Amino acid sequence: MADLKEELHRQLRVARAITMSKLRGLSEHDMRRPMTPTGTNLLGLVKHLAGLEYVYFGDSFDRPPPDKMLWVEDGTIWDGADMWATADETSEELIALYERAGAHGDETIDALDLDAPGSVPHWPDDRRATTLGVLLIRMVTETAQHAGHADIIRELIDGRAGNDANFATDIDWVGYVTRVQGAADSFSSDR
Repeated sequence: MADLKEELHRQLRVARAITMSKLRGLSEHDMRRPMTPTGTNLLGLVKHLAGLEYVYFGDSFDRPPPDKMLWVEDGTIWDGADMWATADETSEELIALYERAGAHGDETIDALDLDAPGSVPHWPDDRRATTLGVLLIRMVTETAQHAGHADIIRELIDGRAGNDANFATDIDWVGYVTRVQGAADSFSSDR
């Protein structure tokens, strides 16, 4: 039977890898461009996750991140500055930042027990105290959620979805989508 901490850590690594795989082979433009009405973009997801890793597995356990994040220091994180890459931030820099944040997080996870006490600096005082286990669950959830976002964003960019498969060659997606649309249309209020 797998150890709970080991399994949670494994799931975090899987979600990290899925997220990173969605950037492979894309241009700078495609990694950065907003693909939803709220501006969701691939490189922004990576930047956001790097910050979360550093807060939850660094700051929360008195293990300061080795990197300074200007959007945290200047407070623009609260205006969404962690969700997109500026023209001055290269994809290589942000990908490397995420990799370093993950390695820093891995060290914390390896060093501490699930019940190790932590304190999330930006949470309200009455909920600030937590444990590695709680933050590991939270980070697995956050990373998996954003890996799903990244999968959809990548599909919108070039049709690649799932485990790096290009479904257009494997399945009749036009026919499939037509069937799905037909089912939805049967509930149309215009009928």
